[in-house]
Amino acid sequence: MPEEFSAAIAAVRAAKLRDELVVEEIPAPAKLAPHALALAANVHPNAHGSDSELGTGRFIVLYDPSEPSSWGGPFRIVCFAQAPLETEIGLDPFLTDVAWSWLVDALNARGASYTAASGTATRILSTGFGELADQGDGAQIELRASWSPLESTMAAHVEGWAELLCMLAGLPPTTEGVTLLSAHRTARD
Repeated sequence: MPEEFSAAIAAVRAAKLRDELVVEEIPAPAKLAPHALALAANVHPNAHGSDSELGTGRFIVLYDPSEPSSWGGPFRIVCFAQAPLETEIGLDPFLTDVAWSWLVDALNARGASYTAASGTATRILSTGFGELADQGDGAQIELRASWSPLESTMAAHVEGWAELLCMLAGLPPTTEGVTLLSAHRTARD
């Protein structure tokens, strides 16, 4: 294993994450890069190893010493975060903009240096029918993002992703100056 990637793994494992998260290493995708580390996280999970009703996410560090031109360096981070919302909040046309800004703010607040950020923020609205009619209406926010860190110390990057996941799940931010849309979660109507 390359020394630079070993140092990155050590930094990820040493990151200080919020107590509300249960994080575990999971198998990393094998075909995206020669070396990778993947984490799964759940906000207050009901059972270890299952997706949380409050929020769930994935964080992957990719390392390719050939430095793909689209990455701008040897590392690329790919992340996913998802959380249920109140239906009224899911209707907010600015929700996706807010979710993306939370990621950027969380990374910047921790001093994470990066380039080539890209991603999508998706709000999902659903209504149950037939046998699922009892579920009623529901909403979710989903963020998929990637960026190229400018340093091999990854703690700030994984800490920023973890903060984003907790904020999407409705937990108060640990960063000053960031406000929540709503900390209240309800079951589907």
